[in-house]
Order: sequence, then C-alpha cells, then structure tokens
Amino acid sequence: MPVRIPRHIILQQEHRCATDGARVLQRDLSGVDLSSNDYLGIAKRLADRDTLVGAAQLLCSQNLGATGSRLITGNTREHEELEQFLAAYHGGESALLFGSGYEANLGVLSAVAGRTDTIIYDELIHASMRDGIRLSPARSYAFRHNDVADLREKIRSARGECFIAVESLYSMDGDRAPLIQLSELAEESGAHLIVDEAHATGVYGPKGAGFVAEAGLGERVLARVYTFGKAVGYRGACVIGSPVLRDHLINSSRSFMYTTAPDLLSVRLIREAYEILAQSDDARRDLQALIEGVRQLQHSFPELSFLPSESAIQGVLVSGNAAALTAERALADAGFVARAIRSPTVPSGMERIRLCLHSFNSIEELRSAFAVLRDALAGMTRRAGGFDG
Repeated sequence: MPVRIPRHIILQQEHRCATDGARVLQRDLSGVDLSSNDYLGIAKRLADRDTLVGAAQLLCSQNLGATGSRLITGNTREHEELEQFLAAYHGGESALLFGSGYEANLGVLSAVAGRTDTIIYDELIHASMRDGIRLSPARSYAFRHNDVADLREKIRSARGECFIAVESLYSMDGDRAPLIQLSELAEESGAHLIVDEAHATGVYGPKGAGFVAEAGLGERVLARVYTFGKAVGYRGACVIGSPVLRDHLINSSRSFMYTTAPDLLSVRLIREAYEILAQSDDARRDLQALIEGVRQLQHSFPELSFLPSESAIQGVLVSGNAAALTAERALADAGFVARAIRSPTVPSGMERIRLCLHSFNSIEELRSAFAVLRDALAGMTRRAGGFDG
C-alpha cells in the first residue's frame, strides 16, 4: 500500500494549486537574467578564475568534507583567517562564518534576546529573521515598515533589553532602511540594532562593504549579517559584531553549534570572491548608472505600475497570482528570466514581477522587457473585458 499522506497536507497543496500559489522548481534559466541576485556578475567571473585549480589542489591534500561542526572537527586556521579578513573588510571587530544567510539570521535572532527581553522588527523583514525571532524566548512584535515614529511608540512598551531588527535594503520592494535615524533612536532608547545587509553587500559602501559601513555606523550596530549568495557571487554568510557577541553566538547560536562547518573549498572561494569584489568599482558604477537609466525609462511606460526603488531591485505590480504568472510566462517566451512574486509572499493585491538589475544588463534589454510586460498586461485587460482580439 502507498504511504498515507496526512489530509491537511493534501488540502493545503490543493489550495495552493487552485489559487496559483504553488511553487515549483525550475531548471531552464536560459535568457536575459533579470532575476538572479548576482548583481555584479561575480558568480560568472568566479567560475573563470584560476583559483578553482588551486582549490582543487588544496582539497587533494586535506579533507574534502568539513567532517563536523566548527566546535568538533570543522574549525581550521583558514576559517579563522577568513573571519579576520571579513571583519576588516566590513569595518568590524570580529566575524563569525555561517553556512548561509538564513542560518546567520536564524542564529542571531534566536540567541541574542532572553525571556524577559523584547524584539521589535520591521514588518517587511526577511523570513529568515522572522523564523529566528520565532525561536527566541523574547516577546516580539512588528513596527510599520520604515516608520521610525511607530518604532518609537513600540519601544516605549518594550520590557527588558530591546532589540530592533531591520534589513538595510528590503528584498521585495527594493527600498532602504533609514539607518541613521534608526541608530539614533536605538542609542537614545538604549535599544540594540540588528541589520541584515544581504542585498546591500557588495553593491553599496566602500568596496561593497554595505550601508552600515557607508554611514559609519559600525560601532552603533550590535550585529550585521552579510550574505555571500548575492552580489558576492557564492554562498554562505557572516555575522559582524564585537568579540563578546562572537563568543556568545559560538556558545548559544544553535544554527552555528549544530551545523556542519563550511568546507575548505567554500572558505577559499569566499575569499576569492571578495578579492574580485574589492576590484569591482567599475561594475558597481555600471550598475548604479543602469538603475538611474531604468528609473528614467519607467516614465516611458505609464501603463506599468512601478514600485518606487533606487536600488537594483525593481518591482512591477501585477495584481493577482494568475496575472503575475501570465506576465512571467510572457517574459520567458520573449527570452527574459524574471520571476512572479505572489501572495502570500507579498500581500494580496500587491503581486508583482520582481526585476533584479545587474551590471551586465543593458538599458535596451530593460526597454524590451517593459514592452513585453506592457503588452502582456494589455492583453489580460482586453480578455477580462471580453475583447479577445
């Protein structure tokens, strides 16, 4: 007999399919890349580096696998040297490696606050931060997105130590957090600021060190999370903070303590990716020029509803999951790789096509993509109105 599937799982999946909310894995990524987080093209450049040969030679003389967590057998001199390099690069005192940005956010948010403390988070923070907060024993609640006045009111009702969790650049809307105002409020109220720099890493700040470094706020932020799977072009993450915070995470962060260490190949390639990152000022300038060009180009497409963004993350609102999927398919048919972001990932009615810009994209490609979206949405409107040609 086949294994019995719990009824609630069957019903949930049927509901996802019926509402066009089911996620599927996709393999065909051929076409113009308007979806990946490889903002500077470093993932492409990293594959061409001679370092892969050196990394292979390294692994021939050492363990291929990490063999255990950092606390057991997975720690090496190379891990610690990379952490020292990362701390210096991002202008911090110390760093701690994690296997992914998800693990890092999970590890920090679940470990820093105690049962008598409070975590207040921006309502649009990433799922990994929310999951870390869920694992924390602290009381927690949200404040309105980027609303410093609302945060101030929420802090007044906080108990114990208060922690504020934000992203520096939000992954769905592409807008920035008011870090200076947030840091001033944290200092004024005695709260502790935690910043996820995932989508700013590599793109903003000196040599891509992030918005916190750009604003000179390193000493006013308790913990910063930098991920390597976006503009850095590889995988993994680190947490930047004080030596005391690093030691606390080593002893209290379950996603660090009970996870196999990053292997030596990853350590070598993360360092190599950062070497490329440090030399990518031209790519950063090209990306910023493209962002500005795209923002100007949007005026030529009044039929499209663009989210306000000054970053590489640009959104075109397409209300409804079915409509968003139709727009995604139209882009794919025209040779563009872009993704529909559907509810419940975003609120119902705020579904969108999320476009990620890269230093290797051109304004002509974006002009063509916008034209495809305009025509696709116009076709949907005609069909909805009963006009099929």
